[in-house]
Parts: sequence; C-alpha cells; structure tokens
Amino acid sequence: MTEGTADGRRDRVDELATEEPMEVRLAAPGLAAAPVVVTMRTPGHDFELAAGYLAAEGVVGPGDISRVSYCASPGLRPEERNNVVTVELDVPPRTEPPQRAAPATAACGVCGRSSLAELELRGCTAVAPGLVIARSTLCALPDRLRAAQRVFARTGGLHAAGLATPDGQFVCVREDVGRHNAVDKVIGWAVLGGHFPLDDHVLVVSGRVGYEIVQKALGARIPLIAAIGAPSSLAVDLARQFGITLVGFVREDRFVAYTEVERIADS
Repeated sequence: MTEGTADGRRDRVDELATEEPMEVRLAAPGLAAAPVVVTMRTPGHDFELAAGYLAAEGVVGPGDISRVSYCASPGLRPEERNNVVTVELDVPPRTEPPQRAAPATAACGVCGRSSLAELELRGCTAVAPGLVIARSTLCALPDRLRAAQRVFARTGGLHAAGLATPDGQFVCVREDVGRHNAVDKVIGWAVLGGHFPLDDHVLVVSGRVGYEIVQKALGARIPLIAAIGAPSSLAVDLARQFGITLVGFVREDRFVAYTEVERIADS
C-alpha cells in the first residue's frame, strides 16, 4: 500500500482486518439442518457467533445446544467449509428462527424482524434490577476494553464487545468487523460455557448502540450496556421499556446515562 502525508508518500505493508461470509444452519429434532442467516464476519470464535446469534434471537436457551460444528458437506470446497456452521439442538427451537430475505451484513440487526412488537410477543420481560456498578468503575471500562483489543491494535479495523463484572473485570472480549457480531460472540461464549443468562454482567461496546444491540442484550438478560459512542433514539426507547441501563459516551472522566441511572453508584 501507499501511505501519503503532507510531505510526500511511501510504500509500506499494512495488515487488514479479515472479512468473510459465514452461514449459520440450525438442526433440531424433526428439523433437518437449514440455513438461518448469512453474515459477514471476521473469522474466529465462529461457534460462539452462531450460538450467540441464536440465543440473542430467542431461538435457543441454556442447555439447548448439543453440538456446534463446521459443515462437512461434500458439496462444499475445502476453503468454504469453515464458513458454514451448524448448530444442533436437543430440543425444538424456543421460537421460530428469524427469516432473512437476504444475507445479513456485519451491521445487520433489526432487518430480520417484522416488527418491534415481536420482542413482547416472544415473551421478553424487564431485566432483573439487582446489578449496581460504581461510577469510577464504569468510566474505566473503555480503556480496559481497548487494552484487550489485540487485533484492533494491528489493523485499526475492528469493533469490540466485552462482558465485565460489576467490579470492572472483563471475563470475555471479542472483536469483529461488525459490532453486532462482536456482541453475538460474547453472548455465544456465555451460552456455550454455561454462563447464560448474563443478569450479573455489563456489556461494553466500542462504538455506537442501535436498537439491535439493545435487543441482543435483552435476549441475554444483560442489565447494563456501556458504549463509547452514542445510542439511537430507538435504542433508548427499548432500553427504557425493558429496564436496561443504557450509558453512552463513556470516557475516563464522564458518561451520559439515558435510562435506569439507579444502577450507577456515586463512588
């Protein structure tokens, strides 16, 4: 690549974030493996991405998944097999898998839903009120998340999501070209590791927060979202409706809390 400055230009080697398609398939008793969604993602933690996507959509819950694997279909070329992931269930899906009219982008979320009311129709209720985090701990989360972004440090091209305890310790951090994929990966880590639901954790994201990230947090029962960027109006409305604390513009010395501020302690 060529790097230009006001004083001239020079050739150098640059490392880019990888982006490839991944198809998620779902198999369950009485249900042959069928495609659910195709998303553009950064390879790595693919099983978590698949499991987290299905959990956030309300399709699977704790203990439902019996196996996650790459597809071994003879119809796929070897280089394609790691881009198809099948999630097998021991039980029928908890809800009908969302139907995508077209492949999802790395930023795709609400596009798979027919209406916002569907969250209530699938039985979503307000999250638990118990979690409390100190103001100073909340402000320190973005720097701690950035310190854990190993691939971002090399490429500058990835979003990150992390799960933190109320004392500010990260238990899982994942990166991806899509911020929604990064959130699905940390939720999938919890599902596959037996840590689900996440009603005693904070979700920290490296960018802005739209409706779909709040929807994913609701599906995982996460009571507090801390974002480095801004929330959308619909994200705030959804957080308020289901009792989620939504905090944006988090810096080392300030933040803006939009909903349920009582979860943030003055210390």
